[in-house]
Amino acid sequence: MPLQDRFRIAAEAARGFMPPAEGRALYQAAAEYARVGPVAEIGTYCGKSTIYLAAAASEVGQFVITVDHHRGSEELQPGWEHHDPELVDTATGRMDSLPFFRAALAASGLEDHVVAVVGRSAEVSRLWRTPLGLLFVDGGHSQANVTADYEGWAPWVAHGGALAFHDIFPDPADGGQAPYLVYLRALASGAFKEVSVTGSLRVLERTGHGIG
Repeated sequence: MPLQDRFRIAAEAARGFMPPAEGRALYQAAAEYARVGPVAEIGTYCGKSTIYLAAAASEVGQFVITVDHHRGSEELQPGWEHHDPELVDTATGRMDSLPFFRAALAASGLEDHVVAVVGRSAEVSRLWRTPLGLLFVDGGHSQANVTADYEGWAPWVAHGGALAFHDIFPDPADGGQAPYLVYLRALASGAFKEVSVTGSLRVLERTGHGIG
């Protein structure tokens, strides 16, 4: 199904790092796999990818659950390349992307299709018990964070559902290697097969039972 212009405009207007072509591919993945079950997004930031996911999920009456502590991952902190000083809460001196996410989501008109969980992914995953149609992993990019996201959430991807990774860079010169290494681990597990590649976005469909 085509992405409606109003949702495309809202997604492109939101702060974030996902190029439009990758956003549209993420939308298409959600449009296909949200029919299997709800969508979980690990790493919300300011809601750009959430809007793409929710635009698709809303078409089939499904929800997006987006998980983030909203204090910023390592690469978003002061002194790092992707730091945005406008996201610093002047009262606490800490990053806080939650108000920007709420504003972007409200502008999109998709609030009723999103459940925002404010917390750390590893802790939230220990409480999760619902099979997922699509899991999108785009949280902290350290080896520890990506591994925890994969181990905590990938077992909940339903058979016939999908696991999507962002910022997959086979060449170290293009970006960090932690997401790429966990992506390779998912492929090597035999539980997933790759079905889509768009820029740094990879979509893997779950076809097996073992997740290593």
